[in-house]
Amino acid sequence: MTATIVLGYNSTAKSWPGEGNEQMKESVVNIGLINPKSPTNVGSVMRAAGCFKADSVFYTGKRYVRAAQYNTDTQHASRSVSLIGVDSLLEDVPADMKIICVELVEGAVPLTEFQHPDKAYYIFGPEDGTIQQELLDKSDSVIYVPTIGCLNLAATVNVVLYDRLAKSNSNIANDELIRQSRDVNNNRKVKKG
Repeated sequence: MTATIVLGYNSTAKSWPGEGNEQMKESVVNIGLINPKSPTNVGSVMRAAGCFKADSVFYTGKRYVRAAQYNTDTQHASRSVSLIGVDSLLEDVPADMKIICVELVEGAVPLTEFQHPDKAYYIFGPEDGTIQQELLDKSDSVIYVPTIGCLNLAATVNVVLYDRLAKSNSNIANDELIRQSRDVNNNRKVKKG
């Protein structure tokens, strides 16, 4: 595997506040981007990866290099999520990790019906193209987000990662998470009547 670490390092802090769910602790989530085009989308993918505790983001192609000059990682996700350039997204994938292509293709499983594996490598196609047939054929699953029209790359990553979290049965939704996640200028509370 030819890899270049562009930003970040692997964080060892992988737990959610008040986490007691062993399934979430043992999950591994990697994201693969095929020749991403938009610097804003790469930054937004990094933010989503940080917010949803993904482990690494891999990318192919040369278009991202242009994106590196832009600082769209406003949450500093690159401090906890690796961003790695590779020649092929299929090189050195651990045997126990399931490859899931996310693409609007006939025969794909709707995200609403998909059960996420504990160890998942989600591969997303380019903004202006599609995932190669070879990758689709080698994947364990092909899923899509059922929408009228198509979402952009970053929006799709956000929806898939949120769906994974929502279906995980992890009990992370609490005020402690809100306090850790919100902006420093936000100190509002819901007043109970």
